[in-house]
Order: sequence, then C-alpha cells, then structure tokens
Amino acid sequence: MNNKLVIMAGGASSRMKRTLEAVTLSESTLEVAKSTHKSLIPLGESGRPLLFYLIRNAARAAYQDIYIITSPENDAFKAMIGEKDQDNAYAGVWVHFAVQHTPKGREKPLGTADALLQAMDQYPELKTAYFTVCNGDNLYSEKAFRLLSDQREAPNALISYSRSGLQFEDARISKFAVMDINPKGYLITIIEKPDPAIVEKYRDASGEIRVSMNVFSFYGNQIYQQLIQCPIHPERNEKELPEAVRLLVARNSAAVQCFPLTEHLPDLTAAQDIALFENLKE
Repeated sequence: MNNKLVIMAGGASSRMKRTLEAVTLSESTLEVAKSTHKSLIPLGESGRPLLFYLIRNAARAAYQDIYIITSPENDAFKAMIGEKDQDNAYAGVWVHFAVQHTPKGREKPLGTADALLQAMDQYPELKTAYFTVCNGDNLYSEKAFRLLSDQREAPNALISYSRSGLQFEDARISKFAVMDINPKGYLITIIEKPDPAIVEKYRDASGEIRVSMNVFSFYGNQIYQQLIQCPIHPERNEKELPEAVRLLVARNSAAVQCFPLTEHLPDLTAAQDIALFENLKE
C-alpha cells in the first residue's frame, strides 16, 4: 500500500547527552554521542548506527524511499548516507533529507508535528501519498513496517504494542502513551502518561494494555490538515504528532486502524541503552 518511510531524527538527543557520564564508552563513540544525533552512535561489534539497522529493516519490508528529517546541522547524516539532499542510494533504498527549521523567536524546534509538516512541504508528493512515520531512536522491526505498508480498511494506521511484550522496567513503561481502541480495532484516542489508577480500564479484548511507540502510517491528504491545526502543548511548548492523530480520530472515528503487535522494541533514549545493542548483527 505504501513504500515511503519518514524517519524523525531532528531532535537534540538531550537526554542521551545528559547521561553520557554514567557509562563507559570508547573515545570515538563518546565523541559521536556528544556531537550528533543518537541514531548515529556506533553500536555493537559492527559499529553500525541504529539508523542503518532501521533503514535496513524498512528495505526488507519493501520500502523504497526514505525521508530523514534532521536539524539544519546534518553533515554527520550526509557523511554516512550521501551528500545530496535527495536521491542518495543507500542500503538498497533511496534516501532524501528534509530539514526542520526552528521558527524565529524560538530556541528549539516546534516539535514532531511541525517536523512532519515541514517535511511534507519540502516533499509535496507526501501530501497525496500513503507513508509510514517513525522515530529515529527506536529499532522498529521488519514485521512492524510490513503491517503498516500492507492493504487495510482505514486511511491511517498505527502499531498498538502490547505492554507486556516490551522489555523495559516498569517505571519506564508507565510513561508510555496508552491507547483506547474500540472493539472493531479503530483508535478512539491516545492517552499520554496516564494515571496508573485508570490504566486498567484500557485493556483490550485480549486482556492487553496497548501502547503507542510513535510509528504510524498516514494518508497525506488527511494528516496534513491536522498538522497545520495541531495546537502547541501548554507544558512542553511543542506541536506533538500524537495530538495531530487525536484530532484526526476526533473528526472521524474510523480514521485510524490499530494493528496489534507483541514484541520488544529496542530503544535508544539514554546512554545506558547503548549496551543493549551490543548483539546487533547485520
């Protein structure tokens, strides 16, 4: 159904940088971790970064065009993938760079919804295409990508991960966004950092609590308007992609189909996570 993937890798990796002193890394790895995005940190015996494995999984799932959203300072990405802004041949796919610019008067970018909006303005073909969107610091599986690229009934979709399948400590999992899904498998809403006292009410028919790990498939024509109208979060002062998704389902209860998946999702948030990727294989 779609063969385009947008990877959001424009963040500052601030938590990663704050926690580097808590781990022991080689000088070369430490230098990369300090100076660039965490998706480019060398991992495991091969020294390949998470971004390589993420693109490789997408290629295996038959994606052909990868759009990487970066900050304007993206020399490290281009050194790895290719110097051109568009049509870089890499790992069996074509890679294109989109840049998220910070609005005048702000010290940091405007958030993930704004990042996708800027990417769609820079690549207008996305406005009328079906495409997948994911974070650049999670290693989504080939299976997850295939689920989102296959034919489906709804124009938009996401992966609803079973919380029991995620191999994280309870404190970390408790901060994940919970999903309310109707009996037909359509998203009702996403609840960010839910009160533990109410989480149990969101168990689905199989008894699982489903969480969002920020991997979606959109029909560009539908999500674009929600990105424009997405409000700025009152506390985090950013336009967040889950809020645009909430706008989407508020206006159409059958807009977003949920595909259940039970598997661990390797995550590269803090410096302590680097060691978890030591067994990665090409």
